[in-house]
Amino acid sequence: MIDIIFLDIDGCMTDGKIVYDAKGELLKSFDVKDGWAIESWLKLGKKVAIITGRKSEIVERRAEDLKITHVYQGVGDKLEVAKEILKFEGLSFENAAAIGDDYNDYKILNAVAWSFKPKDAIKDLKVRTKLKHKGGNGAVREMIEMLIEAENLKSERSKRWL
Repeated sequence: MIDIIFLDIDGCMTDGKIVYDAKGELLKSFDVKDGWAIESWLKLGKKVAIITGRKSEIVERRAEDLKITHVYQGVGDKLEVAKEILKFEGLSFENAAAIGDDYNDYKILNAVAWSFKPKDAIKDLKVRTKLKHKGGNGAVREMIEMLIEAENLKSERSKRWL
């Protein structure tokens, strides 16, 4: 049973583009459908953790909007942070899924029970499931829908929304 998902930001929850406005402020865009799926996952009593290599106030804001409590930014070794989170939650990698798109996600993707990558992730990244959607364009939603289907939680999710 998957009880926690580890999310990468750039290239998974976003399209990977980094945009600066005229004042030098960093901008990122997130897919509302991914957000809805994350909220659904959390309503099922499941856990979500963001582990990302970059730092951004925008990520803090998005995590706050979605009520994600585990947010780790500026991380060099995502696997070590994941181990800390699992210990805190009393879970193991057998209870975990992750999505990543590049080499810095390699170790965590190889440790979890179910690994995913967006359609536009690097080819060399070996995962259990390559998604049909690109990062920032519904990949996280597709991942969560697959997990809900595999865990036979569709009717439970519907009860919590309807």
